[in-house]
Amino acid sequence: MFIGAVAVAFTGTFNPGWCAANSDVPDLRYYRQVERGPAQRLNFDVAVYGGTPAGVAAAVQAGRMGKDVVLLSTNRFVGGLTSGGLTATDVGNGASIGGLALEYYTRIGRLRDLDPSEAEALFLTMLDEAGVTVLFDRWLESVIMEEGKLVSATMETAETVAASVFIDATYEGDLLAAANVSHYVGREPSGTYDESLGGQMQNVSWSNVYQFCKLPVSPFVEPDNPDSGLLPEISDEPLGEKGDGDFRVQAYNFRMRLTNKADRLPFPKPNGYDPGRYALLARFMNFDPEIRWTLDYTTTPMTDGPVQMRNGDSNNAGSFSSDYVGGSNLWPDGTYEATSFSELPPPRRGLTMPFRELYKIRERVFQDHVTYQQGLMYFLANDPQVPKSLQERTNGFGIDPHEFKETGGWPHQLYIREGRRMLSDYVMTQANCESKRTVDDSVGLASYAMDSHFCHRMVVELDGKLTVRNEGGFGHGCPRPYPVSYRSIVPRKEECSNLLVPLCLSASHVAYGSIRMEPVFMILGQSAGTAAALAIDAGIAVQDLAYEKLEKRLAEDGQILSFLPGDIYPLAKLEGVVVDDEAAVATGEWMHSASAPPYVEQGYRHDVNKNKGDSTMTFTAALPASGRYEVRLAYSHLANRAEQVPVTVHHRDGTQTVVVNQRKKAEIKGCWTSLGHFDFDEQARVVVSNEGTKGYVLADAVQFLPAEAEAVSVP
Repeated sequence: MFIGAVAVAFTGTFNPGWCAANSDVPDLRYYRQVERGPAQRLNFDVAVYGGTPAGVAAAVQAGRMGKDVVLLSTNRFVGGLTSGGLTATDVGNGASIGGLALEYYTRIGRLRDLDPSEAEALFLTMLDEAGVTVLFDRWLESVIMEEGKLVSATMETAETVAASVFIDATYEGDLLAAANVSHYVGREPSGTYDESLGGQMQNVSWSNVYQFCKLPVSPFVEPDNPDSGLLPEISDEPLGEKGDGDFRVQAYNFRMRLTNKADRLPFPKPNGYDPGRYALLARFMNFDPEIRWTLDYTTTPMTDGPVQMRNGDSNNAGSFSSDYVGGSNLWPDGTYEATSFSELPPPRRGLTMPFRELYKIRERVFQDHVTYQQGLMYFLANDPQVPKSLQERTNGFGIDPHEFKETGGWPHQLYIREGRRMLSDYVMTQANCESKRTVDDSVGLASYAMDSHFCHRMVVELDGKLTVRNEGGFGHGCPRPYPVSYRSIVPRKEECSNLLVPLCLSASHVAYGSIRMEPVFMILGQSAGTAAALAIDAGIAVQDLAYEKLEKRLAEDGQILSFLPGDIYPLAKLEGVVVDDEAAVATGEWMHSASAPPYVEQGYRHDVNKNKGDSTMTFTAALPASGRYEVRLAYSHLANRAEQVPVTVHHRDGTQTVVVNQRKKAEIKGCWTSLGHFDFDEQARVVVSNEGTKGYVLADAVQFLPAEAEAVSVP
């Protein structure tokens, strides 16, 4: 069924000349038209469309509850990104993971750094144990709707799948769109949900990270000559006003599986390779000899990636990196319009074009990403414009030949960070992520920072000079795990009464940036499978399912539905003078995290276990009066922490360095350790250093208590 197409013009930077399929690796494709068989009807209780972690978890849960379940995977794999490259799991707060997700990671033996083949094998085992029918290479062609209910979905194979309840577990939201469910693509204006991170040019952004080291790199073919045209990979699309919305989508990439072992494969030269495509990177790499290339994440001034290179899952890391900025806008529904708006337009409903046409567009975009990212790695490894030291370090790594053998060692799954987002009766927003707004119908917890990769690479004027910057990226922590509403994973009842959407759920672009992590998709998938089974048993619409009944079953199956913040200390509840890491001054490389409570406010910083002796965090406090104070340091202990962290207290009589063992649980409320009592004038200073340490060094907060105060107030 073709529903209400939206005619939207594409005016972006997508270049079809860079889209030839890689003939050397014929299986490295998003879409291949399958052979059409005889028409047949397949009947199930629950039909799950999409072999993502959400789809697997939904199918396994419904199968365990005695339902006849089919999982329809568009490609030849299950597991989505978890088995497709993203094995350095974006955990957030590990204490928020329960149910099937926790079972999965427990059975595989670890949360992070899985082997993709091992990850997929466990998914297949769990599906088999639950009695789920798995059908590969199934591409949705059309659906039949009757009186607001999905009756059946027909695949390109000519199989018509009928079910009592359907679950859309795709990264794009294809089934919900075919069912005429309301949805959005792109970024809402900041005023839509009163989000400081919303829209263009956010107030809180990666303003100082991956921004070409703040250098005035010219964006023009001939430096400083606008008439010569823009370098490749820089957009000429105009921005709107600060906070305006648009239809841009955050950047996608492939999570490469790299190794520095002797049997590594060299980075391939893709069909359509054009070194000129990386002219901006070449100019940046040779712009200033003071830039330090880290080949990893960095937040330190005058450092840059330009990519993350490590044994295993290797991600975007740099101003010009594996993220194809501006290359993903066509992916969600095949359309894109380069426009801005201060008021959110009406939601989209239906499809913009027949599915096969959409799949072919995505295949071209997929191949464009292959050519871009493989070309980037080939450029870094071979082009004479790349500084010799960086080129040598790049060539110390290569493709891991032991994974993704069907596709020449390259991941088969593109990292689709965002597609369509459903609009239902409840929209998750930044306020939910910040625990300023909560829900009473939780189907699981999310906890990762609100995280968007760049949406746009543009020309800006700084100090009277035209240069290039990235726009749309942000990384802003959540103070604690927060509940996701059941209403956000079901459509409005009048639109579709038997569909659940655990992946492309109802959320703003900002909130989706936090929710969009693979463990959370498993959590929400399990809850969707549970709701589907219970709704079938009761013979009711999924929207009419009593939450109390759903909550009871979810709790029985180990889902964690609420988070008691006893291990998180808001500044307002603490006595004395407290300086949080957000107010401290950093030198060297420090990374924000909130994955291991207890901690103060929104998390803590750690030194990435690197650059020992180069990194400090200085906590300076203005005290209400001179006198004697007890000084306490906050940290969360783990086995990977440093045992001998030097912490120097600058007091009235000089300095004293206290060595703190951060592997040992802090003696005060499990969070605070006393550094001693000291006399101060009206200013105090404490410096945490990583000099001489082995393991991760944490810098969370420092508390100054008048000598007579003994207790730390807790929420």
